[in-house]
Amino acid sequence: MNDKKHRESLLVGFIIAFLGSVLFSTKAIIIKKAFADTGVSAVTLLALRMLFSLPFYLVAALISSRHKDNEKFTGKEWLMVSIVGLLGYYVSSLFDFLGLQYVSAGIERLILFFYPTFAIFINAWLFKTKVTRNQKIALALTYTGIAIAYFGELRSAKNNPDFIFGSILVFICAITYSLYIVGSGRLIPRVGASKFTAYAMLSATVGVLTHFFAVSNIAEVQWSADLTAYGLMIAVISTVIPSFLLSIGMRKIGSNNTAIVTSIGPVSTILQAHWILGENIFTEQIVGTILVVGGVFLIGWKAKNKEIVSAD
Repeated sequence: MNDKKHRESLLVGFIIAFLGSVLFSTKAIIIKKAFADTGVSAVTLLALRMLFSLPFYLVAALISSRHKDNEKFTGKEWLMVSIVGLLGYYVSSLFDFLGLQYVSAGIERLILFFYPTFAIFINAWLFKTKVTRNQKIALALTYTGIAIAYFGELRSAKNNPDFIFGSILVFICAITYSLYIVGSGRLIPRVGASKFTAYAMLSATVGVLTHFFAVSNIAEVQWSADLTAYGLMIAVISTVIPSFLLSIGMRKIGSNNTAIVTSIGPVSTILQAHWILGENIFTEQIVGTILVVGGVFLIGWKAKNKEIVSAD
């Protein structure tokens, strides 16, 4: 490939990854709107997300299983993909949806961006990977930024008695999602990105729907056109499309550059929350976001190619 075509391919890759990251960042906005407009429960909304996503990932699983280079999962790989999928798109998503009932979309995205730093700690602890100087700087930037933004929001949320509770729920989401990131980083080189994503999502769908039917009476759900529309938007706009866009972006520009591009996520969420939900933007949030984006940028810049950094 000549230099001109290479540059064009990189540009296309950056645009695709950017669009994927922005679409992922709409998730919190759509969820907050759904809560406000329909009064739906977090578990029901999550079930709709997974149900409407299901056909896309079934097709992806079918295509990957028929690929000429496909190798069948071993029993251990089936187990690991299922566990990692449940952690990433059932457990972490559940805590995220529950937390969004009590905190703003902007602070949710900032707290969630703890997960790249948690992934560093988990890899260092479980797999004895070295924490580099740049990663330590990134950790300091990220934690300082989140602390500044959080305490600024805490002051403005003094009339919200559930703010800290909601923050804890999103914090747990960040922990469980970091476990998903670490697990996927180990499994994807062995089983392939598309196949892993499809089967991880399918296992999470089983977990979510099992939870929904265990705690909900489907006859009591207040179905409406708005609820269906919000479920479709969360599934298609902020889950399926961005997951494939980021996968394509990673193939074109590598996981390092994709990780850097996805650091636009908090900025995108905060701006959308301000324009669509009417959430205030304050000085501490701006300063904190700049530091968090800088920290995630630094982590992505120095990441190894096998690592994947993307918000769900």
